[in-house]
Amino acid sequence: MAKTNYEAVLIFSVKDGDDVSALVEKFKALIEANGTLTSVDEWGKRRLAYPINYETEGYYVLYNFEAEPDFPAEFERIANITDRTIRSMVVKAQAPVQVKEPVSDADEDAADAPAEEAAE
Repeated sequence: MAKTNYEAVLIFSVKDGDDVSALVEKFKALIEANGTLTSVDEWGKRRLAYPINYETEGYYVLYNFEAEPDFPAEFERIANITDRTIRSMVVKAQAPVQVKEPVSDADEDAADAPAEEAAE
């Protein structure tokens, strides 16, 4: 099967004041064992939009990875049974967009010049 790009956002509890780096590494290792980890973006401690289990703050982490289509369900299952995970969400990501460099006016004039000379 072909691998697919995914994004996973996890929110970890900070109620106990413990360091969440072990949890970040746990899920990083899980992804690396089952796919290709593209990036990990730690957003840090943020206020939640509404209290979840009487908690008002959480530690947000975004994982970008490439894996087989059956892995995200297993990833989310493990995230949901991990004690300090408040919320988790895994979505299929779009393929990376390749940005073309803008063409300057000088390049456009140079590209048009031979066509104009040939027309004369």
